[in-house]
This record gives sequence, structure tokens and C-alpha cells, in this order.
Amino acid sequence: MKLKHIFYSLVFLLFALPSWAQPGLSPQRKQAIDSLALEKVRDLSKYISIIGNKETPFSEANRVIERALELFTEEAQMGVSSLNREEIKYYNVREYFERLMALNYDRVSIEWYNIEYISDLVRQPDGKYVGVITIYQRFRGESDDGLNYVDTTKKDITVYVEKKQAQINGRLIDFWDVLLGDIRVKETIPG
Repeated sequence: MKLKHIFYSLVFLLFALPSWAQPGLSPQRKQAIDSLALEKVRDLSKYISIIGNKETPFSEANRVIERALELFTEEAQMGVSSLNREEIKYYNVREYFERLMALNYDRVSIEWYNIEYISDLVRQPDGKYVGVITIYQRFRGESDDGLNYVDTTKKDITVYVEKKQAQINGRLIDFWDVLLGDIRVKETIPG
């Protein structure tokens, strides 16, 4: 009886495994996904600059926040650091953007540069792919009363890639989607 059970289990695995396996990413598809991920990170960089800019009207900043939120997974958090404290604080993405809008400076400038993958996409057991993009952020806050703050922060952005389906003209179409996850602070230095 036990041998028969093992035999049926092996036969099941032999025929079921191919249907469970998703094909890997072709080099062309991987390149397209990498480009999309980097484009989404560049979009986020622009959104953060607009939201943080004190000349941006409140209604426009809120519209940009809604657009920026579409880039992220639901539970994503953003790390915030300062030269004035050792602790790194993490906020959900919406709260981060709202706090960014409310910063107590008269002028805020946020620039991202050296945006690049530091880890290749790695397939997870659930079929999704995960990678990490590193960016450097230069933050400058200035007040009319002479309060000035400048730092540069190295951040790692988790990138999630998964296959999804959309219905177009009554047909289901498979596509790969890229979402951003947590943004972790790695290092903060002066200037």
C-alpha cells in the first residue's frame, strides 16, 4: 500500500511540475523589465522633487502624491534619516509624502542621481522576481532665517516584478508589472 502511494505521488509530480513552472525571463524581456523599473524610479524622483518643492501648489502636490502611490506595493515604507540623529525612521509611503510637503523650510531641493541596479532580478518561489536599485539622494532645505540643512543619502529600493493579466477587447493578455517596495536608508553623509 505504501509503495503504491509513493508511486502515485511520483507520477503526480512528474506530470504536475511542468505546469507549475513558469518560464524564466528571456534576456530581451529582462532588459525591458529593467528599463521599466528604472523608469519608475526616475518618475518617483520627479514626483518627490515636485511634492517637496515649496512652490508647488497644495492641490498639485496632492495630485502628484496619488500618482506616486501607484508606483508602490501597498505595504511599502520609506526610510528617513538625518545627520542630527542616528535613528532611521520608516513611514508608510503616503505619510512620507505628507511629511515631505509639510517640511519647515522655505525652499527644498531633492535630487536623485547614480540610479542603478545593484542586484539582479531573482526569481522567488511564488514566481515573482525581486531586485534592488540603489540611488543617491541629495537633500537641501533652506529657510529665510538662515536655517540650512544639506545631506546625501544612499538608499536601496526593493523592486517587485510579477506576471499579471488584463482583459483587452475580451481577451486576457499576460504582462509583467513592476512595483516598488521599501526604500531603505543605507548611509547618510554631509553635503
